[in-house]
Amino acid sequence: MAKPTSARDRPVTRDPEATRDAILSAATDEFAQHGLAGARVDRIAERAGINKRMLYYYFGQKEGLFLAVLEGAYQRIREEERQLNLTQVEPTEAIRRLVAFTWNYYIAHPEFITLLNTENLHRAMHLKQSAKVRTMHSPFVATVAEVLERGRKAGVFRAGVDPVQLYISIAGLSYFYLSNNCTLSTIFDRDLMSPKAKVERLSHMTDLVLGYVVRD
Repeated sequence: MAKPTSARDRPVTRDPEATRDAILSAATDEFAQHGLAGARVDRIAERAGINKRMLYYYFGQKEGLFLAVLEGAYQRIREEERQLNLTQVEPTEAIRRLVAFTWNYYIAHPEFITLLNTENLHRAMHLKQSAKVRTMHSPFVATVAEVLERGRKAGVFRAGVDPVQLYISIAGLSYFYLSNNCTLSTIFDRDLMSPKAKVERLSHMTDLVLGYVVRD
């Protein structure tokens, strides 16, 4: 555990928020490239352009910094999902948007998948300490539930769809494909990340999800 920092020893910075952001950005890159075990505080401090003392002052030891990185990663995807305005469009379009967004976000942010892989190797021991992550997800689940209920009332969606199960399925359809694309491309002798393959995958996932939620 890091030693308490006295007022005399506290690092001085003119812009604490910018310093925190620089540390988190550098740490995100470092953890994504090297995992928790392989990440080095020295490299993070160098990338951020600060000294290690300042890093410890803001985040404590490496595990505390890793949790902050995880919380930031979840916060960013939840913030972007809110921009989809799922409650303002008709239910089928909302589901299409969610599937497409999840797919495209994972492609644009491969570090998100890597960070989640790392945390799963540690059996979510860091996320279990975070009340912030749970708070972030509750409104999102409520949004998906509201879309499903509107679709049910309109006679478009079938009843009894669990919003959490549905989102896990949507995320899983993208997550498995992308996190295993090297092995899958090899064993099936097909470039699964070619532009054509990515378009086909999104169409396939959308059809699968809508085929489940839409009434016969």
